[in-house]
Amino acid sequence: MCYGGERLPSKEDFDVNGPTRPTTAAARLAAVNENEAVVENLRDRLAETEARLERARAREAELSRQLEEMKRFVSVMEILETYLKRRYREQQDQLCRLFSPVSAKSL
Repeated sequence: MCYGGERLPSKEDFDVNGPTRPTTAAARLAAVNENEAVVENLRDRLAETEARLERARAREAELSRQLEEMKRFVSVMEILETYLKRRYREQQDQLCRLFSPVSAKSL
């Protein structure tokens, strides 16, 4: 991950005894301020990431709801298609019987 324009923290930055290089009070204060800035930056980025994650989860829930709705719609359409095909065949059969020659009925 990138820390923007800031340098990446080194292992020495997290050493409980502080950096190994000679430090003065001003240098230690600068290191503390830099560390605080890095931590604040990371907290901000974490908050942004959590907000994006929350929005993504809400979007996923909405898309899941829409998918289930579409599945129900397709199911209803398949039922209607089956019914209409059956009714069409029944009407065709009825017309064939109605217009069939009389001699075929007497056989």
